Parts: sequence; C-alpha cells; structure tokens
Amino acid sequence: MGTAEGAERSPAGAVGCRKIIHIDMDAFYASVEQRDDPELRGKPVAVGGSRERGVVAAASYEARAFGVHSAMPSITAKRKYPDLIFVKPRFDAYKAISLQIREIFAAYTPTIEPLSLDEAYLDVTENLRGIPSATQIAEEIRARIRAEIELTASAGVSYNKFLAKLASDHRKPDGLFVITPKMGPSFVETLPVGKFHGIGPATARKMTRLGIETGLDLKGQTEGFLQDHFGKAGSYYYWAARGIDERPVRADRTRKSIGAENTFPADLLTYEAARDALREIAGKVWGYCEGSGIRGRTVTLKVKFAHFQVITRSRTGQMQVRTRGELEELGNALLEPLSPVAKGIRLPGISLSSLAAEEAEREPEFSLPV
Repeated sequence: MGTAEGAERSPAGAVGCRKIIHIDMDAFYASVEQRDDPELRGKPVAVGGSRERGVVAAASYEARAFGVHSAMPSITAKRKYPDLIFVKPRFDAYKAISLQIREIFAAYTPTIEPLSLDEAYLDVTENLRGIPSATQIAEEIRARIRAEIELTASAGVSYNKFLAKLASDHRKPDGLFVITPKMGPSFVETLPVGKFHGIGPATARKMTRLGIETGLDLKGQTEGFLQDHFGKAGSYYYWAARGIDERPVRADRTRKSIGAENTFPADLLTYEAARDALREIAGKVWGYCEGSGIRGRTVTLKVKFAHFQVITRSRTGQMQVRTRGELEELGNALLEPLSPVAKGIRLPGISLSSLAAEEAEREPEFSLPV
C-alpha cells in the first residue's frame, strides 16, 4: 500500500486474474410492487410512507424521471410529482425474493458477498459450472432472474470489486458491462469522483475544493496527500484511481446488527407514548431474530428528538437476549432516564448487536441493575 508511484501493483498482475461480478437489482422494491400489481406497471411508484414525515425507500424508473429517488422525504417527492403513487413496503416479500435470487447465485459460486437485499458481489474465478467466461455467467444469471423471478438485474464484470460495481452502474437498468484489465485504468480516469463507490457527496465536495473532480485528477495526487486529507480512506482512493482494488469477495461477511426505527407523524411527548412505540419496533427486530436464529448481547436505543438531535444509549449483557419481552424490557430501561420527554421524540429505534447464533442453554438471566 505504500509505493509512491503505484509501480508495485498492476491491474493485470496477480489480482488481475480474478473474475468478479457485481449484480444489482433494478429499482428492486418498486419493481417487486409493479410485478405483483399490474396496475402499477409503467407508472411512477414510490415505496415508502406518504405521510408528512415519510421517506421514499425506493422509486420506480418512471418516478426517477421526475427527480424522485430513495431516501428523499415523501413531502419533497410529492412536490416533484403530485400524482406519485405511494406503496407501503413489504419487507418480508423483498427478503423472500432476495433469497430466491441468492439461490441462483449459489448455483454458480459459493463465494457470494451480499451488500443488501438487492445487490451482491460474486467471485467466479473458480466456479461450480466450470465456465471460463465471467461475462457468460453474468448473462446466465440475469436471464434466470428474468425468467424465474420476473425481475431485471444489471451486472458489472471486472477483475476487482471496485470496477465491477462501477460497471453494473454503467448500463442500468437491465444492462451488462465489462471492464477488462486493459481498459480499467483509463475508464476510471474519465469518471467524476462522485461516481466512485465509497465517495459520498460530502467527500466529493471536499475533493472539489481540493481541485479533484475526475479520476484523472485523483490519480495525480500522492498517496500521502490523500491520507493527510482523507485518513485511511486516502490509500483506497489512491489505488482505486489506478483501477486497483485488492479487497477479496468475502463469503463470510456477517451482519453486525439488527435494528428497526420509525418516524412518527406527531412527536411523542410522554414516556408512555414512546414506550408503546418502542414495543412495536422491538417486535420487528425480534421477528428477524426468530426467523434467522440470530441473537444479540448488546441492546441499543436510538432517539431523534423534534429538533433533530440524535442520541443513543446501549447496554451489553454477558448472555444473549432470549425473548421479545426481555428486549422490550431493556429498551424501556434505556428509555426511562430520558423522561420527561420535554423536547418531543420524532423517531425512536432499537437494535441488537454482538450477534451470534442462538445459544442452546444460558444462565444466569440477562439482568438489569436494580
């Protein structure tokens, strides 16, 4: 990671023999809703809450044409397009479909790194079908998703994760793009830095202030300069600008936490109201625990107040939380010191971390201080 000119690494070197595919479902949540309800097909659809404080979880491509996108406040989305159709999310359905897609991936390789319900990296350098072409595998996977699940996916094929991700974005929706070792470095040079996976809007603005607007500008900086301004990420940016990314596809990537939260249309002004809201949220978290067999030792309460201040409070036990009632009890214990709720709570949330498979036996009980 420390050569000044990057001479010790080459896109066509040892890591260049890897064959990586990035699969990204097209407008996944919205596409599922359009698939399941023919009345929604071809129409601007937003998955999410339509209330004043709702947020768009996903937008169909018809909605995106009007400037609607995920993470946008619903009230803003309505201003963009007043006739936007809002659909409540069905996360259980999306999870079930995601598992079907994962089964298709698993027919080709066990080396799958899911990033979310709708995207994953696959290392097909050595694959179960003995197919020498990663492009052919990507084409087959896309065809199977279309035929078996009636949805479309975009795919990127390259010799590393960074470029495979860029490639899948390049021809969306329903596209396939390949970045070869020969074309990798020059492809990166032409891109705005805001298109780089791992460079968000705030970092892109900081780079612009430093005169870095394209991959070529980024390539012109020393590794030391980038580390000074961006910390550890500076080395990643330095090598990415050269089309180099040695991160492996990690099939053992595990979830670090399970959480849920809810933004309410009216602020919660009493402990009792917040406690009742937390009970429902805890139920969602425990539903995932029950379905997955995963349990956690650390309970974290998140509270966003009416003036947008966010605080978190956590407690870790020696043993796992074993019941929904215990999760609720711990959440309430973390909530109680915040009473009276003079500021009003806009959003409560609860999560479990320090995750592992459910323990067969456990004692003593997870206890609260008296």
